[in-house]
Amino acid sequence: MQLQNTMRLKNGKMASEKRESIISHILNNKLLYLLILPGLIYLIIFNYIPMYGVIISFQDFDLIKGIWGSKWVGFQHFHTLFTSPEFLDVFINSVSISLLRIFWGFPAPIILALLLNEVTNMSFKRITQSVVYLPHFVSWVVISGIVFEFLSPSGGVINEVIKFFGGQSIAFLQEPRYFRSIIVISDIWKEIGWGSIIYLAAMVSVPSELYEAGIIDGASRIRRIWHITLPGISSTIIVILILRMGSILKNGFEQIFLLYNPMVYNVADVFETYTYRVGLISGKFALSSAVGLFQSIVGLVLIVFVNKLAKKYGDGGLW
Repeated sequence: MQLQNTMRLKNGKMASEKRESIISHILNNKLLYLLILPGLIYLIIFNYIPMYGVIISFQDFDLIKGIWGSKWVGFQHFHTLFTSPEFLDVFINSVSISLLRIFWGFPAPIILALLLNEVTNMSFKRITQSVVYLPHFVSWVVISGIVFEFLSPSGGVINEVIKFFGGQSIAFLQEPRYFRSIIVISDIWKEIGWGSIIYLAAMVSVPSELYEAGIIDGASRIRRIWHITLPGISSTIIVILILRMGSILKNGFEQIFLLYNPMVYNVADVFETYTYRVGLISGKFALSSAVGLFQSIVGLVLIVFVNKLAKKYGDGGLW
């Protein structure tokens, strides 16, 4: 009994010292915490407070009665979702497009950052960065219009080249075998520049002495990239990969909605477009909320799983 009391006092003292340390840290860095306050308030208002709306996933939601007046139906909407004839196709499409984006799209900004990091002509480097960053700031509406113009069967640049070499025009956006590739390529083109920024920032922290030692030892540029630069930014790569895996069922709405059509539904229909149809078009708000909750749970599980793998076999993780 005396030992237990001693342990309780010791634990209480440690907890008290920890609280005092945290308070002291906040007071000593109050200006920095004040700086992040607007962003924190934004997250609370627009990301955390609306989470109470997930309640309608378990209700027969009625707009007139509202959230607190609607009838509770438990997991009925999840049962409807999982037994829907469209669910398997939507799930496979979502995972397939996400994996293609990760396989091809995830290394792309890393490669671009490595190439830009090796450029010594600063004027050329700045111009190149501006050009590759620009598509990120263009809406998917404009990007989709450009894609339509390039791939149009009549007058599109790609088909004109094909016809020049004696081929036949191809309706790329109406062919299921081409659609996923178009989605992935257009997404890479739009985001590769913006995604490279964080890797370029990470490369700045790699000690220059390591490169100098590599040059003295006779290491080629490729060897310096492989043995110095990549290990130096490996923790950043792991963190970004973990976050990407958490959104494996989320492919974004705008891009696919603007580019797809009934002829490619079998390979293009994902959870976002499915939610749009059942939620806004059919008015099944509770079912669409259940879809969103399912996506979030899968994402959370994947983040925890990949983070554990990263900590076990790598050199770090999110926590």
